[in-house]
Amino acid sequence: MSHVRSIWNGAISFGLVSIPIKLVNATESHSISFRQIHTEDGGRIRYRKFCELEDREVSSQEIGKGYEDSDGTIIPITDEDLAQLPIPTARTIEIVAFVPSDRIDPLQMDSAYYLAASGAPAAKPYTLLREALKRSNKVAIAKFALRGRERLGMLRVVGDAIAMHGLLWPDEVRAPEGVAPDTDVTVRDKELDLADALMETLGEVDLEDLHDEYREALEEVIAAKAAGETPPELPEPERGGKVLDLMAALENSVRAARESRGESAEEAEVKPLPQRKTSRTSPKETGGKKSTAKKTAAKKTASSSRKPASAKKTAAKSASAKSGGTKSTAKKSTAKKTSATKKTASRKRSA
Repeated sequence: MSHVRSIWNGAISFGLVSIPIKLVNATESHSISFRQIHTEDGGRIRYRKFCELEDREVSSQEIGKGYEDSDGTIIPITDEDLAQLPIPTARTIEIVAFVPSDRIDPLQMDSAYYLAASGAPAAKPYTLLREALKRSNKVAIAKFALRGRERLGMLRVVGDAIAMHGLLWPDEVRAPEGVAPDTDVTVRDKELDLADALMETLGEVDLEDLHDEYREALEEVIAAKAAGETPPELPEPERGGKVLDLMAALENSVRAARESRGESAEEAEVKPLPQRKTSRTSPKETGGKKSTAKKTAAKKTASSSRKPASAKKTAAKSASAKSGGTKSTAKKSTAKKTSATKKTASRKRSA
């Protein structure tokens, strides 16, 4: 961490143990920044700071801090005032508790820092705290002061280092009131099944494989304009029809996800569809004539409602259903299967 500039020097207070540390940023921004320009001639737009009493521009060395009271009075606050605040966390990260990590609401997570041991004497107590955190499977909750205010932090182990996440105070996190839909919605099991299938198809991802495509595209535009070339055009977006059926949208999503993973169109076929069609037609079949053809269709539905392990198993079940095969007929002999087939054909002809 010697090549990274520290933003704060102090110590970790671990009971009566003091660990000298340096606070360094754990993250960095790769976003592309812009300057404001005059659109007519490309000139830079700059902001100048004026004193409203003297009506003149002032330098940064002449600028300090001040608190505006309710009546408009400005109360000057110096850096010395902030440095001498009567709190124990002015130059100390004071550990106040150790809790399981799942006690921390991710909504509270803020900036991330690394805590680097400052000097050789800090190596032993720093390592002690790190190993104690590892063995306890807990995180440390601490208070510290940074940039003019006291903050809450969470210390955890990252590799061989101790990292600290700034935490918002609990009263700084808003309750999710008025966010969820206020209408009564019923989600069917079939919709959940398809949502589960979509989640399973999308699977997991290695976060290292993800990258900022917006920044890359912006860099291409900047490079093209710098070379006097025409920037690349935006690809024409796909104009699909407005999907009103949630089931159809889920089915299409599963199909598209499977095809994007290199699976065949047959594998991308969504199987709960036949089950959905059967549930609509089953009352009519119950009240109709008990023909062998309808029994065979019912057997096909029962076979297709079972979730296939692969496309090959699905094809095998489909072939079995077409020949009138069920679990009970599978146990019968080939002669009985042949007899059943002849009877079925005979009834079909008579019908």
